[in-house]
Amino acid sequence: MIKIKTAEEIELMRESALIVSKTLGVLAGEVKPGVTTLHLDKIAEECIRDHGAIPGFLGLYDFPNTLCMSPNAQVVHGIPNDTPLQEGDIISIDCGALKNDFYGDHAYTFEVGEVSPEIKKLLEVTKESLYVGIREFKYGNRVGDVGYAIQKFTEDHGYGVVRELVGHGLGRKMHEDPEMPNYGKRGRGKKFVNGMVVAIEPMTNMGTHRIKQLKDGWTILTADGLPSAHFEHDVALIDGKPELLSTFKYINEALGIKTNEEDEFRQKKLQL
Repeated sequence: MIKIKTAEEIELMRESALIVSKTLGVLAGEVKPGVTTLHLDKIAEECIRDHGAIPGFLGLYDFPNTLCMSPNAQVVHGIPNDTPLQEGDIISIDCGALKNDFYGDHAYTFEVGEVSPEIKKLLEVTKESLYVGIREFKYGNRVGDVGYAIQKFTEDHGYGVVRELVGHGLGRKMHEDPEMPNYGKRGRGKKFVNGMVVAIEPMTNMGTHRIKQLKDGWTILTADGLPSAHFEHDVALIDGKPELLSTFKYINEALGIKTNEEDEFRQKKLQL
């Protein structure tokens, strides 16, 4: 059952989402060759706790860490370790925070040093597909409209859209109804109404859409070993329009990126 949020609850969720956004912004300045994902995980936990929240992933379904860290051919749910990042890697960092009984859940795929033009394009297309999907999260549309838009955009660029892993509703639980696949058919699935909050998160593979899982029970890999990218925003439906609760602004500031890509999805001015 979809849990509709009040205006007050959405503002609490915005606070949780922005804690994750700020944490990813701190990490953006730390992602570089030679750094281990376990080191980044410790920084993230400290940052989340310093903001009066607790790590949303730590212990959730018995996950052992604060961050899901998934480099290169890992799609999602990678476990932080002592292996240093290398020049040319990419790394999906998925982070959650719990404050005031509400979750924030937010992800970004970072470049480690200089990456190839082919990988850079994969990241650009995947991030743009996120906004393509968010545009369809509006009153009267359905789950399939978001999935169809993301799938068509990414497949038109020749990439594979992961089927087994999906976005989701968000609230007092990390995963609520509805599931938000990154593929689908227009006009299918549950209808969007005001007060819904969802996490939309395209997972796009350079090659096949097929995946496999490591024996650790968590890490998801592309079946062909080619790179995968992952971006995620928390979005509320307010007055019939999508409203971003999370932001990449802190990441952009850390990386020196100038963009207004989020402006169309923010009715309320972002309080920094």
